[in-house]
Amino acid sequence: MSVKMYARIIGSVVTLLVAIGLYFFDHELAKDLWWFIGISAGAVIVAFLITPYITVNPYRWMRETTVSDLIAAVIGLIVGLIISVLLFIPLANLPGNFGRILPLVGAVVFSFLGVALGVQRKSDVTHLFQTGLFTRRNRERDEERDKERGKDKEKEKDRERDKASVNHTEAPSPILLDTSAIIDGRIADISQTGFINGTLIVPRFVLNELQHIADAADTMRRNRGRRGLEMLKRLQSDSTVPIKITDDEKEPGSEVDGELVKMARVLRCPIITNDFNLNRVAELQGVKVLNINELANAVKPVLLPGEDILIKIMQDGKELGQGVGYLDDGTMIVVEGGRQYMGMTIEVSVTRVLQTVAGRMIFAHPKQGTPSPAPQPPQSSGKQKQY
Repeated sequence: MSVKMYARIIGSVVTLLVAIGLYFFDHELAKDLWWFIGISAGAVIVAFLITPYITVNPYRWMRETTVSDLIAAVIGLIVGLIISVLLFIPLANLPGNFGRILPLVGAVVFSFLGVALGVQRKSDVTHLFQTGLFTRRNRERDEERDKERGKDKEKEKDRERDKASVNHTEAPSPILLDTSAIIDGRIADISQTGFINGTLIVPRFVLNELQHIADAADTMRRNRGRRGLEMLKRLQSDSTVPIKITDDEKEPGSEVDGELVKMARVLRCPIITNDFNLNRVAELQGVKVLNINELANAVKPVLLPGEDILIKIMQDGKELGQGVGYLDDGTMIVVEGGRQYMGMTIEVSVTRVLQTVAGRMIFAHPKQGTPSPAPQPPQSSGKQKQY
């Protein structure tokens, strides 16, 4: 039998023994035997059903949970016990057995609710301790102390210098990393340039999603997941920006994007991502998003109409006679009349630049003086002899 079944049997036996003890020691219960038997049978059935949830499951949770969840559970338990103590006096004054049973039931119920709410609202509790009353009291105390020192001009200048130095030494806000940005890999190069100012945070549920993708049966998904893990290792070893992996877990049944936006709102920090849907959802909820694709489009070289560039014609365009080439950064250049220069590197003149949602598209035409392609040998129009 499983551990849960043993727990159910033990819980039922203990409940039955308690009922028998009450029958022999409480003479009022012995007067109505059939009611007592019915209530005892119901109590045994309830104990059989709920014993694993109050014994085995909490034990497993305490072994597998993180330290932050345990701290939040203890805080919730203390709050629940305080509420049950406040309700103890009115419940104890109830007549009969209600005054003896209901205070215990209230203590159990409010303790369970306190633990559950403490674990579920763990992020809010952490944020309360980080930016709560202590920081506000210290700030108010410093302001009162400064007022008592007077309004001397020299001291005001010193105080302004101190405030300026504090602002310069304050730690920058953290930045959350999304799975798509890690798999993309460009974040590792960007972090080495020094443009990112802050600690990169990778929640535990994002790391679990990367591992799940790396273990997928599909070859392409598996390669993407492994690339993400390699990029994460590179960020930890080579990046000049500190990176931190937190123990935050997502709630059962929730999505990674939703938990990432929720965590960003609690920490008041931006998210680095390439996911278009996450970008829109985060913006709707007031969370700042740093999109790597938008950054790449912003730093692409700007070409103006009339400029001349060298481009290799790689393929046919959509329209008749068009040729298509690409710059080093992947920008598409459509050359009018460039099909005849297929496979050749020619000089073209930019005619117009079109900015689309997918990126920048450049239209051009061959510059005068571009060498004509070598004539193709004529094909024989005669029919071959059949043998």
